[in-house]
Amino acid sequence: MPVPDQDSAPFWEGCREHRLRIQKCASCGTLRFPARRHCAACGSDESTWADVSGKGTVYSWIVVNHPVPREVFAAEVPYVVALVNLEEGVRMPTNIVGIPPDQVKADMPVEVLFAEVDGVVLPKFRPRAE
Repeated sequence: MPVPDQDSAPFWEGCREHRLRIQKCASCGTLRFPARRHCAACGSDESTWADVSGKGTVYSWIVVNHPVPREVFAAEVPYVVALVNLEEGVRMPTNIVGIPPDQVKADMPVEVLFAEVDGVVLPKFRPRAE
């Protein structure tokens, strides 16, 4: 399970509020995920947070059949771990839910939903109706 730190705390606060928030450079406007202290584009250490649409497309994925640790995730298999390209231009790792794993496709439109797991609210993605 994720452990929020100083840089990522606003992201996890947004998830608890069912809002997908991405860090934004206050100097040049570049969005960055995961959150970090300095902008890779301009080097600034000033940032804000932007609510994003929660819409994107599947970039890549794997289907997990043998989870680690087994005792935690055994009931979930098979499940999809994916990289999703958000419309705003950042890519984030996540899970694809609401569809059989063998039906996940490249460039499939998806949208965020929020799921509470062991007291943490996680952003997951499901197929989006076009």
